[in-house]
Amino acid sequence: MSILFKDLAFPTPTADGLAAAFGRVTALLDAGQRDQALALFDTERRAYDSWASLVALRFAQDTTDPQARADRDLADSLTPRVTEHEIAIKRRLLDDPDRPGLVAAVGTHTVRLWETDITTFDPRIRDALEEEARLGAEYTALLASARLTVDGQTVNLSGLAPFAESLDRDVRHAAEQARWDFFATHGTELDALYDRLVQVRHGMARTLGYDTYTPLGYRRMRRVDYGPAEVARFRDDVLTHVVPLVRAIMENRRLTMNWDRLRSWDEALIDPLGNPRPAGDHDVLVERAQTMFDRMGGDLGAFYRKMTEGGFLDVRNRPTKAGGGFCTAFPSMGMPFIFANFNGTQHDINVFTHEMGHAYQNWKSRDLPGIDLLWPTMEAAEINSMALEFLTWPQIDLMVEDGLADRFRRVHLIGSLSFLPYGVCVDHFQHEVYARPDMTAEQRHATWRRLEQLYMPWRDYGDLARPAMGGRWQAQGHIYRSPFYYIDYTLALCCAMQFWLRSRTDQDGAMAVYTDLCTLGGSQPFTGLVAAAGLASPFEPGTLADIVQEAERVLQMR
Repeated sequence: MSILFKDLAFPTPTADGLAAAFGRVTALLDAGQRDQALALFDTERRAYDSWASLVALRFAQDTTDPQARADRDLADSLTPRVTEHEIAIKRRLLDDPDRPGLVAAVGTHTVRLWETDITTFDPRIRDALEEEARLGAEYTALLASARLTVDGQTVNLSGLAPFAESLDRDVRHAAEQARWDFFATHGTELDALYDRLVQVRHGMARTLGYDTYTPLGYRRMRRVDYGPAEVARFRDDVLTHVVPLVRAIMENRRLTMNWDRLRSWDEALIDPLGNPRPAGDHDVLVERAQTMFDRMGGDLGAFYRKMTEGGFLDVRNRPTKAGGGFCTAFPSMGMPFIFANFNGTQHDINVFTHEMGHAYQNWKSRDLPGIDLLWPTMEAAEINSMALEFLTWPQIDLMVEDGLADRFRRVHLIGSLSFLPYGVCVDHFQHEVYARPDMTAEQRHATWRRLEQLYMPWRDYGDLARPAMGGRWQAQGHIYRSPFYYIDYTLALCCAMQFWLRSRTDQDGAMAVYTDLCTLGGSQPFTGLVAAAGLASPFEPGTLADIVQEAERVLQMR
């Protein structure tokens, strides 16, 4: 039977009910029934995560809905309690003298994840976790409240994109002026929000015995196979190999357009003739995507049909929706959901194929034993999404306005290369912030501007005061809501572009490897999944150099 999203309903949990449910797991352990306890533990975790995912999604769909807000507040208060119950049970399982038996039951990787998880929580930080969630939701609601007027139209932040890509340079400037006027107006509030988040996180880290938040942040991201040193080397590789190419691309654009200076509002216009637009509106893209995925072979098309027929897509832009795009899932019933905000630009195609990659992976790995394996850690999960962006290239003419598929592919490639310096800048900024949690707002802005000039030396904000003084980072929600979740995109992009290299000579082979990788889900850590797919690790010297060399050839930069 087909599952319909509109019929989804999960019981609303209570603190007492959760305590009783996890108490039954403990009782089974007390009785020496570990296998039964593990099964019930997994069931209860799936049930809570399904409810919490639906609550978060409903809030994102309408940030002004009082009931959605109330449910989100309930989830924010209950999740730290659930974490406390889960950590206690994981500790109990890990303390079992029969470690080989536990490994046999749940696998080596799950045990390693649990060993990491138990170092990230203590009942003493429960209130801080609730405060962190509340502050993150406050940031989301603030940005969703933006109403901006450009060229006689009123839009939200997501709706600015078509104006930011206009062929009319004055319109592009006006769009960015409207964006940054909003951030300037709310600058004091945004500074205070972030300062409270930094202090809350630093306080949690100190309570748990860490000197700074950074090691706790890495553990909360469940990074079990690399650390800050490897990430720093990768950032250096981006600086060495990618930044010079992107700088040359930007200079070539300036010369082509005969501009005296390349301004920040010129960067979104990647193609001098105008960025290619989607083949049509929401309905056209959703319909044509079915043909595209069917042509790609395997079960991708069949899965997408389940998504559309079941109503597991919400990609129209609406005034009260949260910005951005994401894929979530409901582990009790094995079906993911795609959320996005179409705005009539080529970004609609990118976000659609990106989130579809997440969804397909989650669906392919839905039968893996244990909730910990359904998703990879985030840097590995982003390989699944970014790789599908490139693997759709042969069929992308279906999604792009007539005759502009080649231009779309060029824009996508340049956009991907240009993202790498920005992505590592976001990561480097967070490392510096959490190393010095006592920074003032002014010092944080100065830090961002210094790093921005290092990784994006071409960036010139002209008369846009807020980003010129170092405020660009405040538009990046991950910095507020998901600390240290951003280098993941760059590490994954390094891997996804290897799929691009492979697909240029063997599309079917690349697609087969991609499907196998999705099926592995989160059964291995990042570097293990990379190796299983036959990819070079982003941490290996020369990986980015090979990608840049091919990109230079394709873009005729030599």
